[in-house]
Amino acid sequence: MKILVVDDERVLVKGIKFNLESEGYQVEVGYDGETAVDLARSGGFDLIILDLMMPKIDGLQACMRIREFSNVPIIMLTARSEDADKIIGFECGADDYITKPFNILELKARVRALLRRAGMANQKEKNSRLSVGHISLDADSRTAKKDGQSVDLTAKEFDLMELFLRNPGRVYSRENLLNVVWGYEYAGDYRTVDVHVRRLREKLELDPANPEYILTKWGVGYYLKSV
Repeated sequence: MKILVVDDERVLVKGIKFNLESEGYQVEVGYDGETAVDLARSGGFDLIILDLMMPKIDGLQACMRIREFSNVPIIMLTARSEDADKIIGFECGADDYITKPFNILELKARVRALLRRAGMANQKEKNSRLSVGHISLDADSRTAKKDGQSVDLTAKEFDLMELFLRNPGRVYSRENLLNVVWGYEYAGDYRTVDVHVRRLREKLELDPANPEYILTKWGVGYYLKSV
């Protein structure tokens, strides 16, 4: 995996580069917004870490320019913590936002989560119709059915069920599911996973109290029964 890190704080860039390379990533660096755009245009990056305040053009402008030709995941770094600044960053095309000073372990966790999500998004299945027993999903139209009848799922419910259907028999811990489906949006709040699994059972299982397909591996996590 190849990551681009751009920030005018050279000491910070050096530290990020060292830590990411220790995880096995290939890292290229830059120190201003124009360089960020030029390097991103060259292609080949799996993720970009971009500072908000930089010389020449700022991170928001750089992010918008990059979005004109690339959908590569972007993490914005900023000393600002106001919600309005975060919203502007997301509207400009950022995928995640982390406020300085930050723990390098948090940054690495967000990098891993974004790369997983990007991998899921880029995975193209020839057949978008997924099913098990009486449960079926259409990944392209993002619709779900139970015994042929349409069922309304929230975005996260659909993402969770699609993950299960694409990986039958694989047991996911709550932490795994937070990483892959939520991307650390609700880091540490395992109840979020439990609530969504319960709702999926209520909507898709014939008998939610005795689920046939969306099962629990006690002490480990959740999985979809493979048939």
